[in-house]
Amino acid sequence: MNDLKQARNNVLQQIQLACVHANRDARDVQLLAVSKTHSSAMLQEMYEAGQRSFAENYLQEAVEKMQQLAALEIEWHFIGHVQRNKTRPLAEQFAWVHGVDRLIIAERLSAQRTAQQPPLNICLQVNIDAQQSKDGCQPDEIAELVRQISQLPHLKLRGLMVIPAPGNDQAFLDARKLFDAVRVQHLHPEDWDTLSMGMSGDMNEAIAAGSTMVRVGTALFGTR
Repeated sequence: MNDLKQARNNVLQQIQLACVHANRDARDVQLLAVSKTHSSAMLQEMYEAGQRSFAENYLQEAVEKMQQLAALEIEWHFIGHVQRNKTRPLAEQFAWVHGVDRLIIAERLSAQRTAQQPPLNICLQVNIDAQQSKDGCQPDEIAELVRQISQLPHLKLRGLMVIPAPGNDQAFLDARKLFDAVRVQHLHPEDWDTLSMGMSGDMNEAIAAGSTMVRVGTALFGTR
């Protein structure tokens, strides 16, 4: 068994164990492979190991990989900061965008997603623990954003994405509480199903708090 396949199996086993401890079904937690700075060859190898969802932070790098791996059925996620002047390629080429934190960004993505494409899956990024160095809207802004963005065409508003400071497990619990509280503002509450939180070092705590999608890079691909 090659190293990448073994690494993926190890992460899946960790997710399984975390779900057992949390009395959850492991099928309710999706593994998102954070592949930024790693080569297309490594992504192809991880794909051959069974991984289908990959996340990129840098737009130009992601577009190059999309072109190189166009023959593969990859679900592409963008998890970096969304710049207002770069929404078109996100709207046109990705399946998911996780870093939405302003209404104007969602409006541009909605306008630039074609009616012929499936709706673009959106997560709102929340600065859940008030880190000065982190992007994201404030928790008290989320309910109104959910109400407004859930009305836009060509988008499917799925949930929240958070990146707490290391060791701040309470932030995961706060995110879950916020996730549950703002569902009532959603025009299509059945779409509100994704809590994107937890990475290589804290996925156990995130899963215990209710994460439905863990974004894992180092544990899959190794250090950069």
